[in-house]
Amino acid sequence: MINWNNMDTLASMQEISKAEPVNLAQVMAGESGAERVKKYSVPMAEGMAYNYGAKQVDDKVLAGLAKLAEEAQLVDKFEALYNGAVINTGEKRLVLHHLTRGQLGEAVVADGVNKRDFYTGVQEKIAEFAGKVHSGQIANGAGEKFTTVVQIGIGGSDLGPRAIYLALEHWAKRHDTFKMEAKFISNVDPDDAAAVLSSIDLAHSLFILVSKSGTTLETLTNESFVKEALTKAGLDPSKHMVAVTSETSPLAKSDDYLAAFFMDDYIGGRYSSSSAVGGAVLSLAFGPEVFAQFLEGAAKEDELSKNKDIFKNPAMLDALIGVYERNVLGYLCTAVLPYSQALSRFPAHLQQLDMESNGKSVNRFGEPIHYQTGPVIFGEPGTNGQHSFYQLLHQGTSIVPLQFIGFKDSQIGTDVVIQDSTSQQKLCANVAAQIVAFACGKSDENRNKNFEGGRPSSIIIGDQLNPRTLGALLSHFENKVMFQGFVWNVNSFDQEGVQLGKVLAKKVLAHETDGALKVYSDLLNI
Repeated sequence: MINWNNMDTLASMQEISKAEPVNLAQVMAGESGAERVKKYSVPMAEGMAYNYGAKQVDDKVLAGLAKLAEEAQLVDKFEALYNGAVINTGEKRLVLHHLTRGQLGEAVVADGVNKRDFYTGVQEKIAEFAGKVHSGQIANGAGEKFTTVVQIGIGGSDLGPRAIYLALEHWAKRHDTFKMEAKFISNVDPDDAAAVLSSIDLAHSLFILVSKSGTTLETLTNESFVKEALTKAGLDPSKHMVAVTSETSPLAKSDDYLAAFFMDDYIGGRYSSSSAVGGAVLSLAFGPEVFAQFLEGAAKEDELSKNKDIFKNPAMLDALIGVYERNVLGYLCTAVLPYSQALSRFPAHLQQLDMESNGKSVNRFGEPIHYQTGPVIFGEPGTNGQHSFYQLLHQGTSIVPLQFIGFKDSQIGTDVVIQDSTSQQKLCANVAAQIVAFACGKSDENRNKNFEGGRPSSIIIGDQLNPRTLGALLSHFENKVMFQGFVWNVNSFDQEGVQLGKVLAKKVLAHETDGALKVYSDLLNI
């Protein structure tokens, strides 16, 4: 039997709270630090590893976290989720994004259909469509091939797919799988759509409208913007647009689209990159085979999340260490720092994934909770971040836990040697140096040059960023957020905080305002 209890009622959490904090600068110094880094590492899928040697944990803390995982029934709750339990209590829905990339447990039947079959059927339909576009069987009005695909969506319909596209763009070019350039329109700011439209050849562009409900204001506004541009160019919008939507939305059977690919209410926007939301644009950009590899990597990492041993379950271990940092050590933020330019938008995606999921102050039953939940997430790729906000990370008054991501090899396959090392070696040298510098610090009589150290970090290390490792990386963070939500006893799969602003915006546009809302509306000349 699964029990959904608040974190502050768990005996194991009380035990962990009494553990003596680890002096990170001390334990990371010298040979003890070397042995620690070797010891505190957990294998991930696709040859990657989660290394937490520079975290403020020891064997005693880790033993307490293992008890917490068991008492909070983390793996049991994950099993209930992938077997079709109603885990999204706020909206009374199943949570099935894992099913888009594999069958983890029992067959899940909802709405009268086998959901795994439904998702694979959509993927097959997308693959067939993409093949026809690439071959020219589906072409523009002049019979010419489409060369660009533009995704119109916001939130999870933009951040994840955009981050994944950018992560694989140069890899695909290097491996001769690059099919079409992809662009993204998300912001309702007209400058966003105008900038994209001015950078493409409209006659050879295919647009993907992504809206589950078919009523998303920002997305439909941008669709109208695009349709007007197509019409002015003498093009038929219905010959240039496809939809990703639910089967019940007004877009599903509209003649305004070349095709419609379906998603359902059981996959939240921020968890939708492995569904048709990511599948359509990525299959068109790189080919369906590359998207399939991405799903395979995610599926392998999902399998690891089924293991009850925290030392064989990297996502759960990462989650538990994050809970320890948030609720025992009291850290407010987490910085995600990929040392890979290809992952330039990955921190933005993780920001939404984490903060929209676990930014809650009531439990899954709507009752107030009295402990901290999700952290503030931010980040930029290294080494750029080193010349930006690392000053605060090294010497600021707040300690910020760090999550580094690094790869031994670049995506380009070739490199230049300058001053006896390649660019990739210089990149990796920087991340290694930063981890030790944050942990150990440096004493100096000049207080302005003194570094206290004791700044915790982890690193995920892989051989190369490719579709499979990227899929595993995405799964790791999705499951980390899920496990933390289970510990905090919050519903990680609704986002009511996003809705209030939308409701008030509609009132402003309808001129149904008073008080401060009216004054702000007047100031903005609405």
